[in-house]
Amino acid sequence: MKKTFQLIVANKNKDRQVESIKNDVRKYIKRERTKRLPENCNYWNFDCKFGKTQEEATEIRFVDITKSIDIAASEDLESFYLELVARAEFRKPKERNQENSEDDEELED
Repeated sequence: MKKTFQLIVANKNKDRQVESIKNDVRKYIKRERTKRLPENCNYWNFDCKFGKTQEEATEIRFVDITKSIDIAASEDLESFYLELVARAEFRKPKERNQENSEDDEELED
C-alpha cells in the first residue's frame, strides 16, 4: 500500500475520517497476513514509511503506524503519505533460557 490519505474531507468529521483511515490500514494488514507464505518463511513483516508527502516520508516501526496517524491528525495536516510493503521472513523460535529449564527440572523431581 502506497497511498496519500486525506484527513480533511468535505462533509466528514475529522475524527471519523481518522478512524476510517486506521480501519483501511488494519484491513490491508489483515489481507496481507492471510496470503500464502513462500517456502522457508514463517511470517509477514512490513516495511513502513510515513510523512507529509511521499518525498518527505521516513521509515517508521510497524507498531508506530497508528501513533503516526494520530500525530498527523493532531498537527492538523490536510493529508499524509503512508507506505506499507509486506515482506516474508523467517523468524527463529525463541529459545528457552537455561534458568527456565533448570526450574523445570527441579519441578520434575
